[in-house]
Amino acid sequence: MSSDRFLDARVVVDRGSFRLDAELRIAAGEVVALLGPNGAGKTTALRALAGLTSLTDGHIAVDGRDLDRPSRRVWVAPEKRPIGVVFQEYLLFPHLSALDNVAFGPRRHGRDRRTARAEATAWLERVGLADFAKRRPRQLSGGQAQRVALARALAVQPMLLLLDEPLAALDAGTRADTRAELQRHLADHPGATLLVTHDPLDALVLADRLVILEGGAVVQDGDAAEITARPRTEYVARLVGLNLYRGRACGYSVDVGGMVLTAADALDGDAFVAFAPSAVALHATRPDGSPRNTWPATIAGLQRHGDNLRIQLAGVLPAAADVTPAAAAHLELTPGREVWAAVKAAETRAYPA
Repeated sequence: MSSDRFLDARVVVDRGSFRLDAELRIAAGEVVALLGPNGAGKTTALRALAGLTSLTDGHIAVDGRDLDRPSRRVWVAPEKRPIGVVFQEYLLFPHLSALDNVAFGPRRHGRDRRTARAEATAWLERVGLADFAKRRPRQLSGGQAQRVALARALAVQPMLLLLDEPLAALDAGTRADTRAELQRHLADHPGATLLVTHDPLDALVLADRLVILEGGAVVQDGDAAEITARPRTEYVARLVGLNLYRGRACGYSVDVGGMVLTAADALDGDAFVAFAPSAVALHATRPDGSPRNTWPATIAGLQRHGDNLRIQLAGVLPAAADVTPAAAAHLELTPGREVWAAVKAAETRAYPA
C-alpha cells in the first residue's frame, strides 16, 4: 500500500431513500476534515469507518488490510479495527478515573493491568493531565474531558484516528486553547486522521485537506487554499464567505441568468463566478467612474458580522455585502430600501464549472 493511500475507502451505505457513496483516501500523517451540511452523510461515513455501520457496497482498507468489503464478505468488528475514535460527547466511562479510561484500550488489546496503566499515565502526561489521573469524568472540565478522550483514542496507537466534532461541546473560551492543543497532538500522530466537523475554523486550523460532502457525495476535495478560492456549491461558498453564481462565460463576460458580470478571468463555456461580500459597495444612486459590475438591489436583511454589518441583497442578483456601521447609517440601510450594488471586475473571479 503506497503511503498516499494509508486509508483507502469507498464508503457506500444505503439508508432508506438516502445513499452515501464517497471515496476517502488519507495518507499516513495526514489530517483530513470532512465537512458538509446536516444530513450530508458525515456521521454515517464515520460510523462506517469505525465498524458501527456496515457497508452496502464499496470497501474500507487501512494500510492494505480490508476492514469491510461486502463483495468478499469481509467485515472486521469495531474492537478489532486499528482505529481510535473520539466522539462528540466523548463517551468517557463515568465510573472510571481518567487513568483507567485511558488504560481501557490497551487492556482490551492484551496489555496487563500494570502495563496498561503505565501507558495511560504516559498519555495523560502528554495531554497535560498527569495531575488529574484519579478524577472521574464528572470532576473534569469540558476541555479536560476532551483531552482524556483523545488520550484514550491514541493509547491504542491507531492507524486511523476518527474525530467526531471533537470541539463542539466546548465553550468559546475553552475552544481556542483546546484547538491549539489538539493541533499539536495531531501533528505528532503518525497514522491517518479524519476530522468530522461543521466548523470551518476547526477544519482550516487542524486539517491538511478538506473533503466536502453534500447529499451523500463528495463535491469538493482539496487543500484550504484551493477550496476557499474556488467553491463549487452554494454550501461551500457560504462556508468560505463568498457570493457564488453559475453561468455561461464568453471571454471576460459571464451570463449568470439575471445579468452579465464582467470578470477578471477570460473563459469560454460553463463557469462559476465568485466575489467576497467585502468587495460589494453599496450606493444610494447608480455609481459612475471606473468599469464595474452594477445592479439595483433591495435590502432584504441586516445582521452583525464581526465589526461590520452583513447586508443581504435581493433582486436581479441576490448577494451578501459587508459594510461598516457608519456606511450603513449614512445610507440609511433598512429592510426594503432600494440601493445600487457595485463590484469591480478585478475583484470578480471566474473559473470553469
